[in-house]
Amino acid sequence: MDIIFLHELKVKTLIGIYPWELKVAQMIQLDLEIALPASRACQTDNFEDALDYALIVQRIQEILSERHFSLLEALAEHIAQTILLEFKSPWIKVSVAKLSAIRGVKKVGVRIERASCGG
Repeated sequence: MDIIFLHELKVKTLIGIYPWELKVAQMIQLDLEIALPASRACQTDNFEDALDYALIVQRIQEILSERHFSLLEALAEHIAQTILLEFKSPWIKVSVAKLSAIRGVKKVGVRIERASCGG
């Protein structure tokens, strides 16, 4: 399985359940490992056969600017399903963390792995 990865993508978004979290955007960090639908890009060296990771980042930023999530789990699931469906990836691992959300803790978060129905 060929995988592209995006590490330490930082985005400000509304996330959480507390009243202040509904008003104040927080910095979150995302790490993704995304299985390529095919390994053709390795043989062809052709951009048309690859996943456009800039487009993936853009899509994630759109999701996070358009929607408030109460839980990191729901945010991670939404991103995972978007990548599986829109980018035809057979498998994805998504880690999402709030930065400095708890005193003395650098990051707190969740990691999920999902596979497409066909994968």
